[in-house]
Parts: sequence; C-alpha cells; structure tokens
Amino acid sequence: MKRYDAILVIEDEEDIRQMICEILENEGYETLQAANGSEGMEALQHSPEIGIIITDLIMPEKEGIETIAEIRKDFPRIRILAISGGGIGMPENYLNLARALGANATLSKPFGRKELLNALENLER
Repeated sequence: MKRYDAILVIEDEEDIRQMICEILENEGYETLQAANGSEGMEALQHSPEIGIIITDLIMPEKEGIETIAEIRKDFPRIRILAISGGGIGMPENYLNLARALGANATLSKPFGRKELLNALENLER
C-alpha cells in the first residue's frame, strides 16, 4: 500500500512526463500531469489527494525553482522530488538550489526506473 494517494508530475517534455507516469502507474500509484509550474499549481489547488510532486526545474512559463518555493509556502507537507537535466549550467547547480528552496530529494536526468523508484521510496520514509 502506497503512503500517498496521488503523485503530480510536472514536466514540460511530454515523452519524459509520460515515461515517469507509466513507471509510477505500473507500481500502483495514481498520477496527475502538468506541463509547467502554472499548470502544476492549478492541479494542486484542485486535487487535495496529491502527496508527492515530481517536478522538472527548467520549464517554460513557470519553472521548477519558482514552483518549489510556492509549494513550500502554500503546501508545506507535500514531498517534492526535483529532477533536472541541466540547461546552461550543470544539473547539480539547479538540484542544489532546489534542495535549498525545499525539495526533499533530487534526481539528475537521465534516470531509469530503478533510480526513480528508489528516490520515491526515500521520500515516503
């Protein structure tokens, strides 16, 4: 039995978002999806069953760093896994910033099924 009812996946690249959701759904999680931080915050307002958010950091419209800060302010109990492939800088720089702003865990892209599930398991402790 999973500890959380639903996981919100915020990722602007549809193929990556679909892959993450497929992995999670195969493990019995319910998932919701958003293409950027604005959509993610809207989903969060309407879905109280969300207990974990997996968010990319570099996205159009509203990026992950801003989204994490907003989630921490409005929804302090939600667990956050920040993911990033880097962008202009190294992914570690973005992931360290995400942790400083309140992400509970981070994962560098590319990652596989095992890495994702391990990170999620650590979030649920």
